[in-house]
Amino acid sequence: MNNITILDSAGQANPMSFYLMMGAVIFVMYWFMLRPQNKKRKEAQAYRENIQKGDKIVTIGGIHGKVDSLKDTTVVIVVEGGMKIEMEKSAVSMDASMQMTEESVKQAT
Repeated sequence: MNNITILDSAGQANPMSFYLMMGAVIFVMYWFMLRPQNKKRKEAQAYRENIQKGDKIVTIGGIHGKVDSLKDTTVVIVVEGGMKIEMEKSAVSMDASMQMTEESVKQAT
């Protein structure tokens, strides 16, 4: 009987510590996972909205081209050989385009 009472008194923890720990886990997940992803998504969306005629872009499929014309949700690019391809603006890769721009700046200097 003594053993049972010892286990009961030692096994009970403050329920507030559980809620604090769960809150800390949720905060850490938001801060390190969701927040940066949302920020990157907003930057990519702003980049796609600011594409202009004549910009050199790279698509998510790896196609390099120059913007020929723009519509609301689509972009027409000219690739090597003068071929025109119409695709969704969401298919434009911000990261690859930014890397290409940074590389061209490094080459120019």
